[in-house]
Amino acid sequence: QVQPVESGGGLVQAGGSLRLSCAASGRTFSRYAMGWFRQAPGKEREFVAAISRRTGRTNYADSVKGRFTISRDNAENTLYLEMNSLKPEDTAVYYCAASSVAITPSSREYDYDYWGQGTQVTVSS
Repeated sequence: QVQPVESGGGLVQAGGSLRLSCAASGRTFSRYAMGWFRQAPGKEREFVAAISRRTGRTNYADSVKGRFTISRDNAENTLYLEMNSLKPEDTAVYYCAASSVAITPSSREYDYDYWGQGTQVTVSS
């Protein structure tokens, strides 16, 4: 079992950068594929990025491709999301999630077993 806890959110101007972190408790972090999702006000939660368990294979939503980078440090039980060239439409609560079943970096919410509480990212224009 793993419990994700996000940090690093905040307020940033358009064009700026933020780095989100997700610390996962437990000794089996490397057994989980990990993902980032986000939910904007009045909208459904959507996929942002995912990374496989050990190979580091990644998957991105088209809306963030080329601007966001997902990475993980299995020795530190930590997941990251580097966000550059931020836009007002990136404003959302960002969630970290862990999947015990996904073989590939999945974009499907139902593949993820454990979810963090979320961290707010606000991008001003």
